[in-house]
Amino acid sequence: MNNPVLSPFTQNVTGNNKRPRIPYKQPMLPGILIITSYPPRECGIATYSMDLIQALEQKFSGRFRILVCALESNTEIHQYTKQPAYILNTDQPEAFEMMASQINADPAIRMVLLQHEFGFYNGKEEAFIAMMRGISKPVLTSFHTVLPDPDRSLRILVQEIAAASQGIIIMTHTSEKILETIYNIPAEKLTVIPHGTHLVQHISKQTLKGKYGFTGRTILSTFGLLNSGKGIETTLEALPELIAENPELLFLIIGKTHPTIVKQEGEKYREMLELKVEALGLKEHVKFINAFLPLPQLLEHLQMTDIYLFTSRDPNQAVSGTFAYAISCGCPIISTPIPHAREVLKNDTGLIFDFGDAVQLADCIRTLLRDEELRSAISSNGLHRMASTAWENAAIAHALLFEKTGKGLFSLHYRLPEINMTHIRKMTTDFGMIQFAKLNHPDRSTGYTLDDNARALVACCQHFQLTHDPEDLIYIRIFFEFICFCIRPDGSFLNYVDSGKNFTEQNDAENLADSNGRAIWALGYLISLQDIIPADINRKAEQIFDAALGPVRNIHATRAMAFIIKGLYYRHQVLVKAENTQLLRELTNRLVQMYRHESGENWQWFEHYLTYANSLLPEALLCSWLVTKETVYRDIARSSFAFLLSKIMKQQRIEVISNKKWLQKGAPVPDIHPGGEQPIDVAYTVIALGKFYDTFHDKEYKQQMETAFSWFLGNNHLHQVIYNPCTGGCYDGLEDDYVNLNQGAESSVSYLIARLCMENISNEEVAPVTLSGKKRTLFLNG
Repeated sequence: MNNPVLSPFTQNVTGNNKRPRIPYKQPMLPGILIITSYPPRECGIATYSMDLIQALEQKFSGRFRILVCALESNTEIHQYTKQPAYILNTDQPEAFEMMASQINADPAIRMVLLQHEFGFYNGKEEAFIAMMRGISKPVLTSFHTVLPDPDRSLRILVQEIAAASQGIIIMTHTSEKILETIYNIPAEKLTVIPHGTHLVQHISKQTLKGKYGFTGRTILSTFGLLNSGKGIETTLEALPELIAENPELLFLIIGKTHPTIVKQEGEKYREMLELKVEALGLKEHVKFINAFLPLPQLLEHLQMTDIYLFTSRDPNQAVSGTFAYAISCGCPIISTPIPHAREVLKNDTGLIFDFGDAVQLADCIRTLLRDEELRSAISSNGLHRMASTAWENAAIAHALLFEKTGKGLFSLHYRLPEINMTHIRKMTTDFGMIQFAKLNHPDRSTGYTLDDNARALVACCQHFQLTHDPEDLIYIRIFFEFICFCIRPDGSFLNYVDSGKNFTEQNDAENLADSNGRAIWALGYLISLQDIIPADINRKAEQIFDAALGPVRNIHATRAMAFIIKGLYYRHQVLVKAENTQLLRELTNRLVQMYRHESGENWQWFEHYLTYANSLLPEALLCSWLVTKETVYRDIARSSFAFLLSKIMKQQRIEVISNKKWLQKGAPVPDIHPGGEQPIDVAYTVIALGKFYDTFHDKEYKQQMETAFSWFLGNNHLHQVIYNPCTGGCYDGLEDDYVNLNQGAESSVSYLIARLCMENISNEEVAPVTLSGKKRTLFLNG
């Protein structure tokens, strides 16, 4: 092919593997060309790149596009489900120079991300370096292998690659240190982005073992494309004495032989393993799964694994995707001491044994088999250690680097996730919503609360308004009946109910004013939907609501009064009662008096500190103004909300008040991230901003609403997702250096309410947002 100027909407082949051009249908957007092996080619980097691209496309949308240049050779020619934009035949030296020319001439390509493995360019290093030097657009290079003891020629090669790159991505801090100290690569060029991992739903091992016919077996496993460097024979040598003690053991060897190895030596390594299995009498305890498993099956095989074995013989293997995937599936890991393992398996996240030492391996396996509690602890520690490596977070890290390197070439836009009710319904029994979860599994022993069920009622009502899904009515009835269960003869509510449906002593030990307020808010919201809610529910809700108003004049807790005001506001939408309006005024006037007492030149707030659910207070004042048109309510609503937002909106990112330390009057907002940011506080802010935007149509409120919601999607100080799109749940909190992975009722319902609020503005214009201190645009057209 002799055509250096190429349309950005065509598929092009560099080398002799000519294919017809296939037009793209996407609009012209600035593109990032990823040069990589790509499926259906069967290799780890091909899978890695596919996962990264999918994560980028799912996480961001609307302002840049991903293009692929697939690496091929004379013996690796493939037919693609979705044709790459380019194909580079690495066996043809002249193809490299042509590739550089085509990249430079293609106006759609604004940046290049190169996935590097030495084997891709073996014998063609000079042409490869010439290509990199010839590309006039920014190049980022991802090193999948970093060798710690290079000879002179290898050191020079790596230095030349780095010199031709604007940035270098490595996957471990060990590799970062090697590049900096041994190869003398400037530290400012290096960015560590760990190998991505998949979020999983954590299905029980017993369920999966039953599905695959392994009931009653204790599963050891390893996976990956087979080659002699895998060291699987070490496990086989360790098995006989272990099976004598544990006859239920089954070792799964998952994966076909690496296609390159098959071409070089056939199935020599697999056949050797099979002969060893027979010689050691292990046929009933070893199963070969000779396939490149589809991702869902692979993740299920890992989730049912009791102990995962990583037995690589290569001490220079910088990183392993198989190792990372196993930990993210909750597998307790036993590994040889490759750099990735030494870095990750710290602080009780796994066991390490020496290369090729079957005796040590057997001792490690025996230790874990005998101690279920230790296996569970290692699994939990590993999951928390690897949480930051989810592909969603890897996509965020790459996007930040694209923006930094591009210097204005790209603006990043979060894609609004689809609404997902799965986890909310999973957390709900026929009695109510369970309070806490272990990861995404409901912890029934923790019982129920009125707080959670009141919020869940609001969320399901919102969802029913939007979708008219008849299944919502089942859950609306459950949550409403729970509220009815909690009301007392005097009209007050109890909050805490154990798993046996008994009220607990905690009700006597705590102030339940906020819980009472939330119940009235939920009942008012339910009543406001009387045109679409079954009549029997509505009639009973009216009765419970009226009964609950009886004791509220004795409630003086600030947020409880605000919840009650919201309940009265929603009730007012369908039924105007003078006595309810008077009660709303009375409660609002109390808040006004609090504001006047505490506020001053630099403190426009109702109390002498900012604590939890702060956005609720100005929202309540706004609701009161919408009912009464008392301008003082409106003015205080706006001034107090502006004050609050000045404390929690920082560089186009929200940082709500930490539950570890309230912000006292006169104290500076801390510069450091103390952690303790709760999803419920972000959700309350989204709700309030939505109400203010609906009322005043001020686009700044809309922009801040989008910014606040993006906290769930990764726009926070850790740049990590708080909402889990795999389960539909929301993590329980953002700490200073980690995310709490449990997905309890409060956080998950709070996210859902915020997400449903976003639906009201999701079809409008985009708004600016910042991911790393520079102005960007947040995309919310999900």
